[in-house]
Amino acid sequence: MKTRILIIDDQPDFSHWLKRALESQGYYQVCEENDPLDAVETARTFGPDLIVLDVMMPQMDGSEVASQFEREPLLAGIPILFLTALVGGREAPAGVCLSGGRTFLPKTVPLPKLIACIDRQTRELEVLSA
Repeated sequence: MKTRILIIDDQPDFSHWLKRALESQGYYQVCEENDPLDAVETARTFGPDLIVLDVMMPQMDGSEVASQFEREPLLAGIPILFLTALVGGREAPAGVCLSGGRTFLPKTVPLPKLIACIDRQTRELEVLSA
């Protein structure tokens, strides 16, 4: 069964590129949402295993969206990978920045590193639910 990933990003060009890049791997089913105000409803409908969430969006930032997920019983346990232009090589020399138990990746993260993070997050969830 394919891992279901929800991408929430206000930039349709980026989210569409990422969707195509992930789906081309053959292991993922990806849904994209470009309006953070609709993110919770899209997640309820799609039922993702993992969420890739932009941090800086004009209507609602990623932390606000994540807080909405945490208040929803059916969505609260879904792992979230934050993508942001605010984290770069200096802040995350290994390509990953951890803060407050959350994983932040630069938007410029190479696809293989993003896939490794996705796989690690979904494996950890499988272990916890077993």
